This record gives sequence, C-alpha cells and structure tokens, in this order.
Amino acid sequence: MNRLTTSAGPAKTKMISRRMFILSVAKIVVFTGIFGRLISLQINESSKYRTLSDKNRFREWKLAPQRGIIKDYFNKEIASNEKVYQLHITPENSSNLVKLFSRLKSILNLSDKKISYLKRKIAKQKPWEPIIVSDNLSWSDFSRINLFLHELQGVEPIVSVARVYPDKSTSHLVGYVSQISAKDLKRNEYLREMSVTGIAVGKTGLESMLDKNIIGEVGFQRYEVNAFGKRIRQIQIDKGQTGKSYKTTIDLEIQKFASKQIENVSGAVCVMDIFNGDIIAMTSSPTYDPNAFVHGISNTEWKYLLDHRDKPLINKAVSGLYPPGSTIKTIVALSALENNVAKTSTKVNCKGVIDFYGEKFHCWKKKGHGLMDMRSAIQRSCDVYFYEIARRLGVDRLSITAKKFGLGKKTLEGYSEEKSGVVPNTAWKKKFIGQNWYLGETLHSGIGQGYFQSTPIQLCLMTAQLANGGYEIEPKIILNDNKNRNLLKEYLASLKQSNNEDLTKPDQKLTANLMVSQLLAKPLFRNQENINFIKDAMFASTNEPGGTSYRSRFTSKKFMFAGKTGSSQVIKFTEAQREAEVKQNEIDYNERDHALFIAFAPVSNPKYAISVIVEHGGSGSSAAAPVAQKIIKKVIERDEMRSKNYNLSSEEI
Repeated sequence: MNRLTTSAGPAKTKMISRRMFILSVAKIVVFTGIFGRLISLQINESSKYRTLSDKNRFREWKLAPQRGIIKDYFNKEIASNEKVYQLHITPENSSNLVKLFSRLKSILNLSDKKISYLKRKIAKQKPWEPIIVSDNLSWSDFSRINLFLHELQGVEPIVSVARVYPDKSTSHLVGYVSQISAKDLKRNEYLREMSVTGIAVGKTGLESMLDKNIIGEVGFQRYEVNAFGKRIRQIQIDKGQTGKSYKTTIDLEIQKFASKQIENVSGAVCVMDIFNGDIIAMTSSPTYDPNAFVHGISNTEWKYLLDHRDKPLINKAVSGLYPPGSTIKTIVALSALENNVAKTSTKVNCKGVIDFYGEKFHCWKKKGHGLMDMRSAIQRSCDVYFYEIARRLGVDRLSITAKKFGLGKKTLEGYSEEKSGVVPNTAWKKKFIGQNWYLGETLHSGIGQGYFQSTPIQLCLMTAQLANGGYEIEPKIILNDNKNRNLLKEYLASLKQSNNEDLTKPDQKLTANLMVSQLLAKPLFRNQENINFIKDAMFASTNEPGGTSYRSRFTSKKFMFAGKTGSSQVIKFTEAQREAEVKQNEIDYNERDHALFIAFAPVSNPKYAISVIVEHGGSGSSAAAPVAQKIIKKVIERDEMRSKNYNLSSEEI
C-alpha cells in the first residue's frame, strides 16, 4: 500500500509541472500578443488611428471653385459671379436623417416633395458624398441654420459663389451653367477628378466651350468640431484657384441694341469685322433668362421654353438652318465670272417664268423684269436670270465657290451648338440621299433654294469676305494675343495713305500677290475685279432706284451700306396662290417665307458685315433690311470708340 502511494507521487508532480508549463507558455503567448498589438497600434498603425481620431475631431469640405469672368470688348461683364448661401448635408455624419429632415422642414419650410427627392438622392450615392439641400438660401434662412446648427448633425452651411448674367441679350452667345450631371461626368475627365458637390458646369455657349479653363481649381475648408458636430474653430482654408477670365470681341451695347430690334420676332443677327473676323454682335430671338438655370429651373419654366413656338433655347445665329434665298445670288454671279461661264454683260430676258422640261420656274415678279444684265439682275434680284446662270454654271462649280466663302462648314472652333449647314452638289446627293442629281435642282440652287442650308453666321462670314476684297478670315469671339489680327486692315490703310486713294472701293483693284507676300493672306478669287463687281452690284441693290433694299438706304455717306435681300421659301406656292397674287401676310405664319438680308458698311470704306434673318418675315426687303439699317447705324456710330480700343484688344484679363 505504501509502495503504491510512493510511486503515484512523482507522476502527479510531473503532471502538475507539465500543466504549469503549458499555462505559463500560454500566458507568455497571450501577453506577447497583447504587447505586440499594443506596439502595432501605437507605432505601426498610429497614423491610421490618428486619422480616424482627426476625422471625428475635424471636418473637411471641398469648395467649388469660382468661375472666371467673361467680359465684352470694352471690359463690361457679361458673365460674372455673386455671393450665395448654400446648405449641404453629409449623410454619414448624421446619426438620424429622418429626425434631421424633420428639423430642417420646420426651419426652412421644406416641402415633402423636396425631402422625398433628397432621400432618393442620398440612396443613390455614397454616404460620405455631400448633397445640396439648397444652393441659394436667403440671408435670414442661412442665419437660422447657423443658430440651430448644434441640433443639425451632418449639416454644413456654406458661403459660396454662383454665376450671374447681367443681360439676357447674351443668353445664347454666353450660354449658361447648371449643376453637374452624370452625363457631364462621363464625358469630361477633368470634372471626374474635381469631385466636388455643388459645382456648376457650362452647358451651352461660351460657358461650355471654355469650361475646362474657366471653371478653376477646387479648394477646401477644414474645421475642428465638437461631439455634436458643431464648429469650434477653423483650422485651414484653401479657396482654390479662380478660373481663367476671358475678354470677347462682343460690343455689349450693340448686342443689346441688335437684340432689341428683333425682340418681337423669331430670328438672328450677326455683325462681324471684315478684316480680322471679330464678331461684334451675335444675337438670337427670342432670348431666355440664363439665370433661371443656375439654381435649377422650375418645371413650369422648362415646359414653357420647350413648347414655345419660336424655340427660345435654340441659338439661331449658329444652329438655325435656312435656305440662303437670293443672298446666294452674289456667290452664283461670282462663281460664273470666276469660271468664265458668264460675263457682267451677259443678258437674259425675264418674262416672269420659264418652262424647263415641263416644269415651270417662276420669278418673284409675276410679269418679269425684262432684259437684264448681271448687275441689274443682282440689283433687282431677278430669279429667271439666275436660273439661266446656274444652268450654265452647274451645281458642282457653284458648290466649290460657296464653300470657299464659308458656307457648308462650321465657322467657330469649339462652339458645340454650331451646325455645318449644307452646300449641295452631285456627290452630296448621291451619298446622303442615294439619288442622282437632276438639272432642275441646279436651277433651284441658283436662287438659294432646294437643298441649300446655311446659318446666319455663315452668311455674315460670306459677306465679310466679299467686302474685304476676297480674302479668307477666321471668325472669333474670344480675343487672343495674335499680333497679326489687324494686319490686313493696317496694310490697306497704309496703301490708301501712300497712294491717296481708297483701295476698298468697288472700282479699285488690290494687288493680290503683294497682299499674299506681305500678310500670308489667302485669296478666295482668281480675278479680284469679279469681287469688286459683286460689291458694286450690292451697292446698286441698296442705293439705286429699283434696288430691292432701296427703301432702307441711307443718304449720308457716313452710314451708306451695300446689301442684298433674300427670301427663302418654307412651302412652295401653288399656282392658284400665284395667280391670285396672295401676299405673305395673308397666309399662315408657319408657311410664310423667311426674310434675309446681308450687307457691308460703310460703302466708302468697308469695315463691318451684317446678316439678318427674320423667321417667316415674308420679304427680306420689308422685314430684314430695315432691321439691318438701324443696327448698321449703331455699329458705325461706335466705330471710332472701337478703333481707339483695338490696341488693347489682346490684353489678357
């Protein structure tokens, strides 16, 4: 018995020792793990937890940058900024969004519809992405928010800036900004990189064209907050970088005046410097208020703009497509002269109608004009004469000349709304319509009808390049630092002074080779006498009895201009209407002809070109020419002021 007890003792001691060893090892492992974790937390991951701690202690908000200013030629602001008060919410910083919205509803009188919209928006985005409750609070609402801020966890009142447009006359030209959309983000990488709540981006016009450079660089503000999320003190602020500002070629006074002349009609006006392509005015009617889009347009206003008969959202100066009508006769005549298929003395007897393979082609004058040469045909706008000239010329040669002078292609680089228009020819019809060209279609093209489609800015460019003697220019709205922008004008002035004669008169000839060698100018003609003839015929159209715009002439040499009227058919007149001599004002508005007019001024020393379109105006002579007359007078009255300022025109704001 004693022997058994004695042998069991060492075994039991050995078991206890083993257990103590295992327990000790376990303790060491545990304590080593705890110690290692402490080291990891205190040293290796200290920056991580310091960041998390700071996140609870500090709040950082990105600030939408301030857009650059857009000014007119005389430094008047046409797109600027104003201070606004905004309210943002970061969902993850609010412990109870339902309670938060309930409180905001009582403070700001938010509608249930607005709250429902905000909740849907929160559900679609990341919890750390702020949403805008209001981007244009009144001062009293903004003050109330700050007063109750300790109750509004997750709310951030922001003082920001928003776009403001001083005058509606520039609405189509400048365009507007509005809140960024998913489409904007998808299309533009620079917007994805900015990633800031409440940023406004350019949607149309110059705002869209210049957006990348004018939008600026994002800033931020950092605050220390207490446990309730209320600001204690500002730690850091970086206002970002204001976007680049731009100076334009536009004269706001002329822009407003031109807009006023067409405010009661649907149409467009373009005015251009014939030597450097500066666009002095480019207005479309009806206008709209671009400020309505900055903070979100209402459904009622949006529906009104969409349903309006005259489509106020369309920039008709660059997007409106119209048959050029009789304004194209200047190019038809020039092309015929340049291609030696007709002479200025070529005569055609107009009896009011011709029969061409069984189809009747009418002149606008029912009884005809009688025997016409080229000058009188342009002066009186004889259709029959140009049917014959177009038949001899052919549509392909006409197409080449028309494209040379700016038709059928975009004129403004980067202006997204601009349309190219159509200058038809045999290859174009085969490609886009899949049919052969018929000779009768050439006759329609000869008077600017048929497939021809042009924009007012194209017609203005065409006129400018005729008026400057036949040299290519590039239209521009944004002033640049190109020191050669006025060389053509200065060169002509120096020649005039040295020779003591006005070389821009229709009966004078410029030396093309000298111009090209001195200025690297691109002539658009073979014989400049042909250009001078067209200018002289336009002079006759406005300033000699029988001319289609004779009633709109000026007798003062200072304001005298040379122009060409046009009317483009919307729907073909029936034989019954023609026999009854139905007037344009007697038919439905939407079936009336569009009225057009092109001109350059002053005749003695051309400087400016203008194009006017009045939709469904009926007659170019009665609807468009009188508008151009008033605008031309205003432009010439301000010419001296503009000339004094042009040396500063390349100055960067």
